[in-house]
Amino acid sequence: MGITALTAGVLLSQSLFVVRAGNVAVVTTLGKVTGSSRSAGLHVKIPFLQNVHRFSIKTQVQPEEFASLTKDLQVIQATATVKYALIPDEAGRVYKQIASQDANVYPKIVKPSLLKALKSVFTQYELVTIAAEWGSISEKVEDQVGDELERFGYVSVMGLDLTGLQIAEEYRAAIEEKQIAQQRLLKAQTEVRIANEEAKKFRTLAASLDERVLYKLFLDQWNGQTAVVPGVPGSGGNPPVIVDGSR
Repeated sequence: MGITALTAGVLLSQSLFVVRAGNVAVVTTLGKVTGSSRSAGLHVKIPFLQNVHRFSIKTQVQPEEFASLTKDLQVIQATATVKYALIPDEAGRVYKQIASQDANVYPKIVKPSLLKALKSVFTQYELVTIAAEWGSISEKVEDQVGDELERFGYVSVMGLDLTGLQIAEEYRAAIEEKQIAQQRLLKAQTEVRIANEEAKKFRTLAASLDERVLYKLFLDQWNGQTAVVPGVPGSGGNPPVIVDGSR
């Protein structure tokens, strides 16, 4: 009786398994994937014939130090931190085709696409451009990594940050000089634009003023102390002269 109960207990323990929140499980029968991914909860399997392989579907944050050549054949070093998560329904396909355990998801799926995108993007730019446009280049890498991984459908990318850019000291001065030159160019372009706008205003004003308008403007500004005042435009007469208040 005791042996029977013990045997039943062992079989029961081997028949049940629990998947914790934030995970899915892939069940294999004699090494082959059986059914779809099991979500969080209590599940049943065939003792000794079926095995359970758990995969995390939580958002993972993985930093990756890398080095890459630039368009002008300079070497940069930085850290790419990628945020990703395994797509729950794809766990069975991941197990079957690529990674038989959770620890292999990043090195076999995410990392190759990340390094490929980094190399592809950075070789398009010279070093000084990379340093000056670090933020926008980071977005391009994220987009390319996302597109690359989306083709396979195993994981989804939530974000990517590029930090810790390291470049040779002799190139820092060149980068600073380029940034200063760009600022000066922008300032000069702004000044030219303002000058052109002012000149356009004056040309428009000059074209709109006829003799009578100018005469009125003169009278509005006249202080009564000048000896000669021009005649009214279009009157045909000689300009009136005012000397000591008399014509």
